[in-house]
Amino acid sequence: MDELIGRLATNASIDSAVAEKTVGIILGFLRSEGPSDSVQALIEQIPGAEAAIEASKSGGGLSRLMGGGLMAVGTRLMSLGLGMSDIQKVARELFRFGRDKIGADQMGKIIAGTPGLSQFA
Repeated sequence: MDELIGRLATNASIDSAVAEKTVGIILGFLRSEGPSDSVQALIEQIPGAEAAIEASKSGGGLSRLMGGGLMAVGTRLMSLGLGMSDIQKVARELFRFGRDKIGADQMGKIIAGTPGLSQFA
Protein backbone atom coordinates (compact mmCIF):
# COMPACT_ATOMS: atom_id res chain seq x y z
CA MET A 1 0.00 0.00 0.00
CA ASP A 2 2.83 2.40 0.84
CA GLU A 3 4.28 1.94 -2.65
CA LEU A 4 0.95 2.75 -4.30
CA ILE A 5 0.26 5.72 -2.04
CA GLY A 6 3.73 7.07 -2.74
CA ARG A 7 3.20 6.74 -6.48
CA LEU A 8 -0.18 8.46 -6.28
CA ALA A 9 1.15 11.26 -4.09
CA THR A 10 4.07 11.88 -6.44
CA ASN A 11 2.56 11.26 -9.87
CA ALA A 12 -0.92 12.63 -9.20
CA SER A 13 0.34 15.38 -6.87
CA ILE A 14 -2.04 14.61 -4.02
CA ASP A 15 -1.57 14.33 -0.27
CA SER A 16 -0.71 10.88 1.10
CA ALA A 17 -3.78 10.78 3.37
CA VAL A 18 -6.04 11.65 0.43
CA ALA A 19 -4.24 9.05 -1.69
CA GLU A 20 -4.95 6.34 0.88
CA LYS A 21 -8.64 7.24 1.10
CA THR A 22 -8.82 7.38 -2.68
CA VAL A 23 -7.36 3.88 -3.03
CA GLY A 24 -9.92 2.51 -0.57
CA ILE A 25 -12.82 4.15 -2.39
CA ILE A 26 -11.69 2.98 -5.83
CA LEU A 27 -10.86 -0.57 -4.75
CA GLY A 28 -14.20 -0.81 -2.93
CA PHE A 29 -15.93 0.29 -6.13
CA LEU A 30 -13.99 -2.23 -8.19
CA ARG A 31 -14.86 -4.98 -5.72
CA SER A 32 -18.58 -4.25 -5.97
CA GLU A 33 -18.80 -3.45 -9.70
CA GLY A 34 -15.89 -5.22 -11.43
CA PRO A 35 -15.04 -8.82 -12.33
CA SER A 36 -14.54 -10.41 -8.92
CA ASP A 37 -11.66 -12.80 -9.71
CA SER A 38 -9.48 -10.14 -11.34
CA VAL A 39 -10.29 -7.50 -8.73
CA GLN A 40 -9.52 -9.93 -5.90
CA ALA A 41 -6.18 -10.77 -7.56
CA LEU A 42 -5.34 -7.05 -7.57
CA ILE A 43 -6.44 -6.51 -3.96
CA GLU A 44 -4.31 -9.45 -2.82
CA GLN A 45 -1.24 -7.80 -4.37
CA ILE A 46 -1.69 -4.59 -2.36
CA PRO A 47 -0.82 -5.03 1.33
CA GLY A 48 -3.28 -3.01 3.41
CA ALA A 49 -5.89 -2.86 0.66
CA GLU A 50 -8.56 -4.60 2.74
CA ALA A 51 -8.10 -2.10 5.58
CA ALA A 52 -8.31 0.82 3.14
CA ILE A 53 -11.52 -0.57 1.63
CA GLU A 54 -13.05 -1.02 5.09
CA ALA A 55 -12.02 2.51 6.13
CA SER A 56 -13.60 3.92 2.97
CA LYS A 57 -16.96 2.37 3.90
CA SER A 58 -17.31 4.62 6.94
CA GLY A 59 -18.90 7.38 4.89
CA GLY A 60 -22.08 7.33 6.95
CA GLY A 61 -25.47 8.34 5.64
CA LEU A 62 -24.22 10.57 2.85
CA SER A 63 -22.56 7.71 0.98
CA ARG A 64 -25.72 5.64 1.30
CA LEU A 65 -27.78 8.49 -0.16
CA MET A 66 -25.46 8.73 -3.16
CA GLY A 67 -26.15 5.13 -4.11
CA GLY A 68 -23.52 3.27 -6.05
CA GLY A 69 -21.73 3.23 -9.34
CA LEU A 70 -19.13 5.43 -10.89
CA MET A 71 -20.99 8.70 -10.22
CA ALA A 72 -21.02 8.00 -6.48
CA VAL A 73 -17.29 7.24 -6.59
CA GLY A 74 -16.68 10.54 -8.39
CA THR A 75 -18.72 12.42 -5.82
CA ARG A 76 -16.83 10.79 -2.95
CA LEU A 77 -13.47 11.55 -4.54
CA MET A 78 -14.48 15.16 -5.19
CA SER A 79 -15.46 15.45 -1.52
CA LEU A 80 -11.78 14.71 -0.75
CA GLY A 81 -10.84 17.77 -2.77
CA LEU A 82 -10.01 16.05 -6.05
CA GLY A 83 -11.04 17.56 -9.36
CA MET A 84 -11.79 15.61 -12.53
CA SER A 85 -8.21 15.92 -13.79
CA ASP A 86 -6.93 14.68 -10.42
CA ILE A 87 -9.31 11.71 -10.55
CA GLN A 88 -8.10 10.84 -14.05
CA LYS A 89 -4.46 11.01 -12.94
CA VAL A 90 -5.20 8.82 -9.93
CA ALA A 91 -7.11 6.27 -12.01
CA ARG A 92 -4.36 6.07 -14.62
CA GLU A 93 -1.68 5.65 -11.97
CA LEU A 94 -3.72 2.97 -10.20
CA PHE A 95 -4.14 1.13 -13.52
CA ARG A 96 -0.37 1.32 -14.17
CA PHE A 97 0.26 -0.03 -10.69
CA GLY A 98 -2.28 -2.80 -11.29
CA ARG A 99 -0.61 -3.78 -14.56
CA ASP A 100 2.73 -3.99 -12.73
CA LYS A 101 1.20 -6.24 -10.05
CA ILE A 102 -1.22 -8.54 -11.90
CA GLY A 103 -0.35 -8.01 -15.56
CA ALA A 104 -1.95 -6.15 -18.42
CA ASP A 105 -4.41 -8.96 -19.26
CA GLN A 106 -5.93 -9.10 -15.76
CA MET A 107 -6.00 -5.30 -15.46
CA GLY A 108 -7.62 -5.12 -18.90
CA LYS A 109 -10.36 -7.47 -17.68
CA ILE A 110 -11.01 -5.16 -14.71
CA ILE A 111 -11.19 -2.06 -16.92
CA ALA A 112 -13.37 -3.73 -19.56
CA GLY A 113 -15.59 -5.47 -17.01
CA THR A 114 -16.33 -2.46 -14.80
CA PRO A 115 -19.08 -0.11 -16.04
CA GLY A 116 -17.76 3.35 -16.98
CA LEU A 117 -14.13 2.61 -16.16
CA SER A 118 -12.72 2.54 -19.69
CA GLN A 119 -12.98 6.33 -19.95
CA PHE A 120 -10.25 6.58 -17.31
CA ALA A 121 -7.89 3.99 -18.79
